[in-house]
Amino acid sequence: MAMTGVLRPSHVALRVLDLEPAVKHYTDVLGLLETGRDKQGRVYLKAWDEHDHHSVVLREADAAGMDYMGWRVDSIETLKDLSKKVGESGLATDCCWIPAGEHLETGERFRFTTTTGHTMELLAEKNKVGNCLPLVNPDPWPDDLKGMGPSRFDHCLLYGDDLDGVVKLFTEVLGFDITEQVVAEDNHDFRISVFLSCSTKPHDVAFIRQPMKGAFHHASFILDNWGEVLRAADIISKKKVSLDLGPTRHGITRGETIYFFDPSGNRNEVFAGGYIHYPDKPIITWTSDDLGRAIFYHDRKLNENFLGVFT
Repeated sequence: MAMTGVLRPSHVALRVLDLEPAVKHYTDVLGLLETGRDKQGRVYLKAWDEHDHHSVVLREADAAGMDYMGWRVDSIETLKDLSKKVGESGLATDCCWIPAGEHLETGERFRFTTTTGHTMELLAEKNKVGNCLPLVNPDPWPDDLKGMGPSRFDHCLLYGDDLDGVVKLFTEVLGFDITEQVVAEDNHDFRISVFLSCSTKPHDVAFIRQPMKGAFHHASFILDNWGEVLRAADIISKKKVSLDLGPTRHGITRGETIYFFDPSGNRNEVFAGGYIHYPDKPIITWTSDDLGRAIFYHDRKLNENFLGVFT
């Protein structure tokens, strides 16, 4: 697959209530690496197998949640082209340019707000600091990893009111594919949720229809296998981290998963498995009468934290 245009999620910027306990959680429990702090007091982190300077940005605030999600594109030319298309689409508001250097080690970013109220960014330049391994004759993983040790930031699950508008923006303007969808049992034209990919992954972002703007459900980080998800569950208990649910499997995406909370209440997921997506792969559809199995394939019941998302 010749990957062009939007390549992958670049970063997620999260608000936390108390910065240092949050940094300790993301480094010691999740296992990210701190790569810098800026004059605004923000902390930058990355997973071990990411070459870019950062994929998570934390800032202290009065309320937890997500500030914005960033997307890496393949070139400055693509950045200029997509910024023009987004601005002219009628599917985004608050379009603006963020100057180079506003994020550490990062070039100019194009920022906009989706119809669901989520702030997104496109960028073409972020300095590469390496993945803890040499580029010649590397080992499979570095020594001295902490915590769960995910290899990268994988995706976010978000929800808001205008699902149709955000899907149109991501598919028709930004070039994403729909990999899976949940539709109403009695009306298959009415989408409840959509899983979108700009790569060969089951999803790079997912949106769920809810009567609100800009809501954040979770940020997810990828592990290698089911055994590492089970080890993450052990770490959650060992470190007395607040567990949400799991370990279990999703029907949607086939992913193996566990959910837990950072000290500010932001939901994290570590995720393994799934399938390879290619552009000619048919869309997988789930109907609302089978949501329990779609979300939590083993027990086939919707946890109350997810039930509100779909009702």
